[in-house]
Amino acid sequence: MFFKLPDWISYELRHRWERFQNHFRRLPIRKWINNNPRVIVGLTIISVLVLLVIVITMLVPNRPVKIEDYGKSWFYDLNTSKLFAAKSELVPPIEAPSGPLSNGEPAGVLAYVFSYASEPNESQRFIGFLEIPDPNFNPNSADSQLSGAKRWGQGKLVRKVEDKQWVPANSAEGQAILQEFFQPNEEGEVAVYHLPE
Repeated sequence: MFFKLPDWISYELRHRWERFQNHFRRLPIRKWINNNPRVIVGLTIISVLVLLVIVITMLVPNRPVKIEDYGKSWFYDLNTSKLFAAKSELVPPIEAPSGPLSNGEPAGVLAYVFSYASEPNESQRFIGFLEIPDPNFNPNSADSQLSGAKRWGQGKLVRKVEDKQWVPANSAEGQAILQEFFQPNEEGEVAVYHLPE
């Protein structure tokens, strides 16, 4: 069962539509269009060209984004408690500017440096956590079912600067260390990781 409009409403709508059409026919723009066909043809050509440019840009495959390799990472000198920059492909522990630890091992460990400023100076940067490879990790036993930070944490030991003990990054203690620096602070700001310049 369809709803039918009363006759007087349909008559009123039809009457208003006819008045609108008559008004549009009398507009000066219609006369201007009739008197200037070249402008209309020009606007049509420009519109078609813009449409073609949009279609072509949508059909061209995206170029892969080139990831810039900065070549350097932050390292932390366990002897002096200071940061230094070194080649990012080095696997910690590496030789530190202060020399080896008292047990003869290298004193440089990987440091993750953060800031709440986009262009931080030295006083605005802080060390989130330190990292070294886990010497007891067997790559053949890696769990491929893990995702996110736990997968990244396989085979890595982490600790805060003030801590003395290293913990596996994918353990509960390691995940707590990582989560601390990826949560917003009291002002709602999220810390951003910074590489050396």
